[in-house]
Amino acid sequence: MAVGEGLNATPRAIVRVRMSAHDAHYGGNLVDGARILALFGDVATELLIRMDGDEGLFAAYDEIRFLAPTYAGDYIEAEARLVHVGKTSRRMEFEARKVIAARPDIGESAADLLDAPIVVCRATGTCVTPKEKKRK
Repeated sequence: MAVGEGLNATPRAIVRVRMSAHDAHYGGNLVDGARILALFGDVATELLIRMDGDEGLFAAYDEIRFLAPTYAGDYIEAEARLVHVGKTSRRMEFEARKVIAARPDIGESAADLLDAPIVVCRATGTCVTPKEKKRK
Protein backbone atom coordinates (compact mmCIF):
# COMPACT_ATOMS: atom_id res chain seq x y z
CA MET A 1 0.00 0.00 0.00
CA ALA A 2 1.35 3.43 -0.90
CA VAL A 3 1.29 6.14 1.73
CA GLY A 4 -0.91 9.19 1.06
CA GLU A 5 0.28 12.55 -0.21
CA GLY A 6 0.68 15.65 1.90
CA LEU A 7 2.29 16.48 5.21
CA ASN A 8 -0.58 15.26 7.38
CA ALA A 9 -1.02 11.98 5.49
CA THR A 10 2.65 10.96 5.49
CA PRO A 11 3.91 9.53 8.78
CA ARG A 12 7.27 11.07 9.66
CA ALA A 13 9.68 11.44 12.53
CA ILE A 14 12.25 14.19 13.13
CA VAL A 15 15.17 14.56 15.51
CA ARG A 16 17.49 17.56 15.90
CA VAL A 17 20.92 17.17 17.51
CA ARG A 18 24.17 19.06 17.88
CA MET A 19 27.21 17.34 16.44
CA SER A 20 29.88 17.28 19.13
CA ALA A 21 33.66 17.13 19.02
CA HIS A 22 33.21 13.43 19.81
CA ASP A 23 31.37 13.03 16.46
CA ALA A 24 34.25 14.61 14.53
CA HIS A 25 36.27 11.86 12.95
CA TYR A 26 38.39 13.64 10.36
CA GLY A 27 40.63 16.69 10.11
CA GLY A 28 38.98 20.07 10.39
CA ASN A 29 36.33 18.66 12.77
CA LEU A 30 34.53 16.91 9.91
CA VAL A 31 31.83 14.54 11.17
CA ASP A 32 31.81 10.95 9.95
CA GLY A 33 28.89 10.17 7.59
CA ALA A 34 28.09 7.14 9.73
CA ARG A 35 26.88 9.56 12.43
CA ILE A 36 24.21 10.85 10.03
CA LEU A 37 23.17 7.27 9.25
CA ALA A 38 22.82 6.60 12.98
CA LEU A 39 20.34 9.50 13.14
CA PHE A 40 18.41 7.95 10.26
CA GLY A 41 18.27 4.72 12.25
CA ASP A 42 16.82 6.62 15.22
CA VAL A 43 14.01 8.27 13.24
CA ALA A 44 13.25 5.00 11.41
CA THR A 45 12.93 3.26 14.79
CA GLU A 46 10.47 5.90 15.97
CA LEU A 47 8.29 5.36 12.90
CA LEU A 48 8.34 1.59 13.38
CA ILE A 49 7.33 1.92 17.02
CA ARG A 50 4.46 4.22 16.05
CA MET A 51 3.29 1.86 13.32
CA ASP A 52 3.95 -1.57 14.76
CA GLY A 53 4.63 -1.19 18.47
CA ASP A 54 8.11 -2.61 17.91
CA GLU A 55 11.54 -1.22 17.00
CA GLY A 56 11.80 -3.51 13.97
CA LEU A 57 15.00 -4.02 12.01
CA PHE A 58 16.79 -1.94 9.38
CA ALA A 59 17.09 -4.27 6.36
CA ALA A 60 18.92 -2.15 3.75
CA TYR A 61 19.70 1.23 2.35
CA ASP A 62 18.95 1.48 -1.37
CA GLU A 63 20.79 4.73 -1.84
CA ILE A 64 22.80 7.14 0.29
CA ARG A 65 23.98 10.53 -1.00
CA PHE A 66 26.18 12.79 1.09
CA LEU A 67 25.60 16.29 -0.28
CA ALA A 68 27.40 18.69 2.07
CA PRO A 69 29.89 18.43 4.93
CA THR A 70 28.88 18.32 8.58
CA TYR A 71 31.21 19.68 11.27
CA ALA A 72 31.39 19.52 15.05
CA GLY A 73 29.13 22.25 16.41
CA ASP A 74 26.59 22.02 13.55
CA TYR A 75 22.97 21.23 14.41
CA ILE A 76 21.51 18.53 12.21
CA GLU A 77 17.82 17.78 11.76
CA ALA A 78 17.19 14.23 10.52
CA GLU A 79 13.81 13.21 9.13
CA ALA A 80 12.29 9.92 8.04
CA ARG A 81 9.16 9.78 5.90
CA LEU A 82 7.23 6.56 5.40
CA VAL A 83 6.56 6.11 1.66
CA HIS A 84 5.40 2.50 1.31
CA VAL A 85 3.98 -0.14 3.65
CA GLY A 86 4.15 -3.86 2.88
CA LYS A 87 3.07 -6.79 5.07
CA THR A 88 6.24 -6.55 7.17
CA SER A 89 8.36 -4.04 5.25
CA ARG A 90 8.32 -0.25 5.55
CA ARG A 91 10.07 1.79 2.88
CA MET A 92 11.33 5.18 4.04
CA GLU A 93 12.98 8.30 2.65
CA PHE A 94 15.51 10.10 4.83
CA GLU A 95 16.88 13.62 4.77
CA ALA A 96 19.40 15.31 7.06
CA ARG A 97 19.59 19.10 7.10
CA LYS A 98 22.06 21.47 8.73
CA VAL A 99 19.98 24.12 10.50
CA ILE A 100 22.76 25.79 12.55
CA ALA A 101 26.35 26.04 11.33
CA ALA A 102 29.33 26.24 13.65
CA ARG A 103 31.56 29.25 12.93
CA PRO A 104 35.02 28.43 14.34
CA ASP A 105 36.46 31.04 11.94
CA ILE A 106 34.81 33.73 14.11
CA GLY A 107 35.24 32.16 17.54
CA GLU A 108 35.33 28.80 19.26
CA SER A 109 31.68 29.08 20.35
CA ALA A 110 30.26 31.09 17.43
CA ALA A 111 27.43 29.67 15.31
CA ASP A 112 24.88 30.91 12.78
CA LEU A 113 21.20 30.04 12.53
CA LEU A 114 20.79 29.37 8.80
CA ASP A 115 18.07 31.22 6.87
CA ALA A 116 17.52 28.07 4.82
CA PRO A 117 18.62 24.62 5.96
CA ILE A 118 21.39 22.92 3.97
CA VAL A 119 20.63 19.33 2.95
CA VAL A 120 23.67 17.28 3.97
CA CYS A 121 22.40 13.78 3.17
CA ARG A 122 19.51 11.97 1.48
CA ALA A 123 18.84 8.25 1.57
CA THR A 124 16.19 5.63 0.95
CA GLY A 125 15.88 2.37 2.80
CA THR A 126 13.69 -0.46 3.98
CA CYS A 127 12.94 -1.57 7.50
CA VAL A 128 11.15 -4.75 8.55
CA THR A 129 9.01 -5.57 11.54
CA PRO A 130 8.77 -9.36 11.86
CA LYS A 131 5.13 -10.49 11.83
CA GLU A 132 5.38 -12.04 15.30
CA LYS A 133 6.70 -8.74 16.75
CA LYS A 134 3.94 -6.50 15.37
CA ARG A 135 1.51 -5.34 18.06
CA LYS A 136 -0.62 -2.95 15.99
